[in-house]
Amino acid sequence: MTSSSTPGLARFNTLADDEATTTLHEVCASAAWGRAILSRRPYASAEALLLASDAATAALGERDLAEAMAAHPPIGRPKPQDPTSSREQRGMADATEELKAEMLELNLAYQERFGHVFLICATGATGEQMRDAVKSRIGNSPEQERGIVRTELGKINRIRLTRLVTEGE
Repeated sequence: MTSSSTPGLARFNTLADDEATTTLHEVCASAAWGRAILSRRPYASAEALLLASDAATAALGERDLAEAMAAHPPIGRPKPQDPTSSREQRGMADATEELKAEMLELNLAYQERFGHVFLICATGATGEQMRDAVKSRIGNSPEQERGIVRTELGKINRIRLTRLVTEGE
C-alpha cells in the first residue's frame, strides 16, 4: 500500500458520518473501533488509515473485542450471501468433506474452550493451514489466545480497509 491518497480514500473521507459508520461496521463490528477510525478522519493516506486501525484494534477492551469477533462466521461456514466472508474463506471452498467435517469439530471444540469463534486471517490460507492453526492454538491459555485473536483481527481489518480504499481503482 502506498502512502499516497487514493480515490477510494477520498470517497471514505467525505462520506457522511452515518454512511461511514455503516461502512466501518462492515470492516469491523466493534463500535469502539469504528468510532476511533471515524474520529480521525480525514486521512491523508491509506497508510495513515491502516495505522489508525492498528491503534484502534490494540485499544479494544474485552467487550469490544468480543463484539468484533461475534460478527465473524466460523471457518468453513461463511455467512450466506456474504461475499466478504466467502472471499476470505476461499481456502475452505475446495476442501474435502473430511476436512470440512474436521474443521467443524475443531471450531466447536475451540468455541467451547474459549467462548468465542476461532478467528484467523483466512485470506490466502488453505483449508489445511486453517486446520493446523486451530489445532495448534486450541492448547493456548485464554490470555495467549486473546493476544493472537487481536493480531488476527488487526490483519483482517487491514485487508478489508485496503479493499475499501482501493475499490474501483
